[in-house]
Amino acid sequence: MEKEVKDNGIQEKPLMHDFNKDNLRSAFTPKVVTLLILVIAVGVISGYLISGKGNPLSVGGNTSAGGNGSSAAKGTVIGSTDTATFKDSVSGTLKEGGIDGEGAFHLVRPGGDSQNVYLTSGIVDLSKFINKNIKVWGQTQKAQHAGWLMDVGRIEVL
Repeated sequence: MEKEVKDNGIQEKPLMHDFNKDNLRSAFTPKVVTLLILVIAVGVISGYLISGKGNPLSVGGNTSAGGNGSSAAKGTVIGSTDTATFKDSVSGTLKEGGIDGEGAFHLVRPGGDSQNVYLTSGIVDLSKFINKNIKVWGQTQKAQHAGWLMDVGRIEVL
């Protein structure tokens, strides 16, 4: 469309514009694409570094011992320091096995099987503490079969 010239000599823009492909610019210029790739790469790398490189014992950097619980000395504390989330605590000897699909491990306490505490954990590798006398801090979960089901966030070797 061409511009119209009025009697007073002023050019006005046409009311309708021609939207052909030559006039449109892509939003994905090489600079924008490069920036998007860079942002994605930084996100992936920072997520990998924050995650602790797949080591569940290093979540949030809240460990005070190495990752091998089997050689952990008495008094060693491993796991989170978040006492607001993991406010429940219990002591006993860690054994393998849950009850009817609840928990992968359990703590044996005096008083028989009815006193067992069934445990799961996404933070600490409980398998490294089997047959050890430990104290755990965690969050009590609802259970169908277990008398006490806990998600463990911290362990102390007793």
